[in-house]
Amino acid sequence: MTIYYQDFATPLGTLLLTSNRQALTGCYFLGQKHFPASYGKNSQSEWIPVTNDPVLKEAQQIIEDYFRSGVVDCRITLAPQGTEFQRQVWSTLLTIPPGQTRSYSQIAAAMGRPTATRAVAGAIGRNPVSILIPCHRVVGSNGSLTGYAGGIERKQALLRLEGAL
Repeated sequence: MTIYYQDFATPLGTLLLTSNRQALTGCYFLGQKHFPASYGKNSQSEWIPVTNDPVLKEAQQIIEDYFRSGVVDCRITLAPQGTEFQRQVWSTLLTIPPGQTRSYSQIAAAMGRPTATRAVAGAIGRNPVSILIPCHRVVGSNGSLTGYAGGIERKQALLRLEGAL
């Protein structure tokens, strides 16, 4: 598998954007939890740095606009790699409006899987498309800010940007 990528500076740190030339496959803060283990190493995937990938250019523009406005206008195709369950969780995250939050149990209930809160939390933690698939909008059942692969400080900053804090 070939992974096209570029690094991109944001107000909250550098992002690694990845694509398959058809869709955005990843948006990671450098060094975050669940960062692609094969990045920059010999693996079954071939990592190719690019500066002219239209998907990555569009993703960069969307993220720049987001940091100016607090609103994501995701007008590109997203293709996160994961299990069917993970993709269902990530799809459910896309229904959370900017400026609002949901609990892990609310996400599980929205999926029709009210007893799957822990599995939902695990899938959320492995979201490969930070910001555009808004895992930062998920909080504990008491409203507390719980884990975020990019770090709690970034989660707070993203929620403040959106007016949710």
